[in-house]
Amino acid sequence: MTKCAVCRTRFAPGDYVSLGAHFLAASAASEPGHVRWLNQSIGRERIAPIELVHRLEEVYRLPPEGLAAWIRARFIQRFFGPRPHPFVVALQHPTRATLLGYAIEHRHFLRQWVRCSALILARSESDDVVAYEIDNIRVEFGGDGDAHPSHFELLLRMGESCGVARGDLEAHTPLPTTTAALAEWGAICRNEHWVSALAAMHALELIAHRDLTGDGATVHYFDPAILTDGSIPEGARAFLREGYEADVVHAETALRLVERFAAEPGLIEDVQGTFLRSLDLFDDYLGARLERAEEYGPTG
Repeated sequence: MTKCAVCRTRFAPGDYVSLGAHFLAASAASEPGHVRWLNQSIGRERIAPIELVHRLEEVYRLPPEGLAAWIRARFIQRFFGPRPHPFVVALQHPTRATLLGYAIEHRHFLRQWVRCSALILARSESDDVVAYEIDNIRVEFGGDGDAHPSHFELLLRMGESCGVARGDLEAHTPLPTTTAALAEWGAICRNEHWVSALAAMHALELIAHRDLTGDGATVHYFDPAILTDGSIPEGARAFLREGYEADVVHAETALRLVERFAAEPGLIEDVQGTFLRSLDLFDDYLGARLERAEEYGPTG
């Protein structure tokens, strides 16, 4: 089904006329989410309804390389394009405040992440997806003994290395923006098709993918030099290095699984709409990291 990338309202497959009318009605009512999406994805100028339909068709049109390539291109455009996301800019050479904002808000993200992975696991009939999610939960939250701590543990150590005690890190409740994003991701994983949920959650691991510059990304998630130049604490280096090495495999495996299981008629557009909504949620959530960071000092 064709799906609105804001409210996830469904329309018949390929019915961009109805989708366009839906956006025009929401825009006329000054609904903020739909107006924001039109401004970011279509353009700020007023256009005729038929032109909106053509532009929506273009947004959802798959390249010859397929769905995974479309997801990758959309993600790069949003977070690593000519104007990278402000958090990505701040993380190139992060201040103590930026790392603390990251640690505090991301703790809540990772706690929800493993629950979302478990929901996808429970709703999928594929043994390959079950195995993938079990591995993801292990790496992100379980770890493998002292030699291979979980990403969750490494995240807390990053915060400690910036001078904040673990108990103080854990005492923070998430910011409202983080809370709203986590709640909607949970709803997606409970209620949307599990393939759409898989794309919505695991395509986000492209954020730390170290090989995106060959596909048009203008920067990496962070300047790789910070892993060796002594500009950030060892705890921060350990956390960032782990994601830098692990998220390539996690993201690429997820995209292969999404493309493999999205072959059901009408499901590709469903996946696309849910993924596009997840991009907005992730954009907001990365902004919350910066909002938290400002409590501790400058971010650049």
